[in-house]
Amino acid sequence: MNHDALEVLLQDTLKAEVAVSAERLTDLEERVVMELGERRPRLRWFQWLELLLAPTRSARLAQIAVVGATAAVFLFVGLSLSDAPLPAIEGPRLSLQPIHSADGTQEVLFVLPAMDATNVAVVGNFNAWEGTDLSDPDGDGIWTASIQLSPGRYEYAFLIDGRWWGQDPLADEYIQSFGEYSSVRYIGRGGDGV
Repeated sequence: MNHDALEVLLQDTLKAEVAVSAERLTDLEERVVMELGERRPRLRWFQWLELLLAPTRSARLAQIAVVGATAAVFLFVGLSLSDAPLPAIEGPRLSLQPIHSADGTQEVLFVLPAMDATNVAVVGNFNAWEGTDLSDPDGDGIWTASIQLSPGRYEYAFLIDGRWWGQDPLADEYIQSFGEYSSVRYIGRGGDGV
């Protein structure tokens, strides 16, 4: 085969391939535009932030739906928990609320929420640190005892099932001795405003 015949054969082969490829190139631009139009651009983190800060109408509706669903979940959980029994309180919450008597002493009501306790007592310098039992007659976990006290300074603590609770939140101050805290309360003469 001579050089000219080879060149003609090569040209014919290239023309045939171009003709076949040309058919595939027909409407290529339209197909590319359609395919790109169907794809959504991938958003970067700052673009998501922009959408959140200045959302479109549909994005605002989505935000409202998410906030509404979150509120509904919290409402459901809150209502579910409202029927649940209260957990045991780990320490004293209320105590020494004075009730004045005609003889100058005050009836002081010791109140201690201790839901799971079986025995609660108050000890202090007013009872020679011997336990005075609190009672829970209705079994609701609120233990109470009334003690007549004259005006003065009193140190006290609670014993809950034998465990020492010395930091009453309503105490006037706390003291620490032998590594344990005790509560201090002033009755009468300015300590409780009477």
